[in-house]
Amino acid sequence: MRGFRLNPQPVPQFPGYPSDPKRFEVRPGISMSYLDEGPRDGEVVVMLHGNPSWSYYWRTLVAGLSDPASGKRYRCIVPDHVGMGLSDKPDDYLASKPRYDYTLQSRVDDLEALLRHAGVDDATPVTLAVHDWGGMIGFGWALKHAAQVKRLVVLNTAAFPMPATKAMPWQIALGRDYFVGELLIRTFNAFSAGASWLGVERKMPADVRRAYVAPYDSWKNRIATIRFMQDIPLSPKDEAWPLVEAAGKALPSFADRPVFIGWGLKDFVFDRHFLERFQADLPRAQVHAFEDAGHYVLEDKHEVLVPAIRRFLETHPA
Repeated sequence: MRGFRLNPQPVPQFPGYPSDPKRFEVRPGISMSYLDEGPRDGEVVVMLHGNPSWSYYWRTLVAGLSDPASGKRYRCIVPDHVGMGLSDKPDDYLASKPRYDYTLQSRVDDLEALLRHAGVDDATPVTLAVHDWGGMIGFGWALKHAAQVKRLVVLNTAAFPMPATKAMPWQIALGRDYFVGELLIRTFNAFSAGASWLGVERKMPADVRRAYVAPYDSWKNRIATIRFMQDIPLSPKDEAWPLVEAAGKALPSFADRPVFIGWGLKDFVFDRHFLERFQADLPRAQVHAFEDAGHYVLEDKHEVLVPAIRRFLETHPA
């Protein structure tokens, strides 16, 4: 039986990050690390990171929603996807034991298992907060759980195929399509380290930047940062395409519920093309777009976004 347990190893202390992340066996021999902060009977907010970050990205929002001093407390469930953050980082060779298939469908299945393990059943209202590839994971899960999703918090992400007017950034294409890109990412941590500089407009404090890159400290531990890129679907021949296409078609069906959009306009990947698609499909969304913020919009604008998201949740109870 998949069981709850605290991390068996001492957890490094990262600035602003809770000291007691939990773990459970999401697949045989593979453990997922996750945060479960706030009262167990609080309104559930599920926060999903993308690549190449980890649950650390959400720390300011977790604190702002679960701290007793902040007023009403929410239950914040925040996984590290397998291969990311403090979760196990198995290989994907056919002979590997344990072996993990680094695909979008695997991520969706893992989220399903985590929420079931956490006691979030089909009758439990959920607020989905998504960033980067966390959007595809969250909206992929929502295809079967749309009725549970009562509110959406959308930060520099996607829930649909690449807009036709958007060109693939060369930095992403290099990692997705060329072996030299994989060498750079897995040898030099080029993606995670680069994002910690290029993903913000306001320079990260050194200890925060070290926290972002800390989980990706070896060739082995960088496997997910490249596999995420290689799984980006651009056409029907790509494995993740059917799921991404289905999520995109379903997106307008969420227009009848409260949506908060926070967007850093200096993001060279999830740029105005993506924001405009969300605004078209979710026309009633509350939009906060920042000319002076990048991809890691919560880093650049947490002083504004955290209280704004809190007000949004309080104004639209689940």
